[in-house]
Amino acid sequence: MQSLSIKSLGDLRLLTSATTNRKREWANCSMRRRVTIMACASDRNGYGGSGREDSTTSSFQSRSHTYALLKQQMEVAAKSEDYKEAARIRDSLKLFEEEEPVLRLRRLLKEAIADERFKDAAKYRDELKSIAPHSFLKCSSDATTLGIRVQVRSVYIEGRSQPSKGLYFFAYRIRISNNSDQPVQLLRRHWIITDGNGRMENVWGSGVVGEQPTILPGTSFEYSSACPLNTPNGRMEGDFEMIHIDKVGSRSFNVAIAPFSLSLLGDDEGNSI
Repeated sequence: MQSLSIKSLGDLRLLTSATTNRKREWANCSMRRRVTIMACASDRNGYGGSGREDSTTSSFQSRSHTYALLKQQMEVAAKSEDYKEAARIRDSLKLFEEEEPVLRLRRLLKEAIADERFKDAAKYRDELKSIAPHSFLKCSSDATTLGIRVQVRSVYIEGRSQPSKGLYFFAYRIRISNNSDQPVQLLRRHWIITDGNGRMENVWGSGVVGEQPTILPGTSFEYSSACPLNTPNGRMEGDFEMIHIDKVGSRSFNVAIAPFSLSLLGDDEGNSI
């Protein structure tokens, strides 16, 4: 998929123009066809729950918030040419990355697999699952329904986020490929957005980025959009309602968008979309 650096908003020019003219996924409820907000089920990949799970999730959110603040402070120090302060914060970030449990266990798990120390790998995997079960969800997903393939990749946009105000900005890029032998048109979208506290929001809208694209067999349609959260981690999933346009009176069908993570820490696949 098209590369987008985490520091660059080049690919978001489409997003910037589109968000001023279309219904936004994060707009006010009055701009949405229908929005439902509810508590997320406790078994939703580590989001929500009670007791120890809530405590673990809260601790991870707090550490992620601290990490985001440090990165923001280093950027401010560098822009103001306070290089001594920038170096101090950089060292704090390095120490944080070495000691942060999720990052440390990811690193150890990756090394154990590479060295074929599978017993150690299993131990690190179980520890990681215990303290951060949601971390196993990748920042990308890939699903095919009736020959329509939907690929997604998300990334944290540091320059658009304001962690001190509880705003974390995530961009995502979607590629929809028609691998069937019939032309289709995308009519509507449905997103299920869950923040790091388990708060779930359903969002419905017409088309994507102001369009209801027709996708011919063997072709694809790509677009970029974004989702702000009030937590440094979350997840998205949903579906597109489509219709075959080569048959009069054909019924619409839903194409799955498999779950993917919105994560400040990213995953092992890099920070690009």
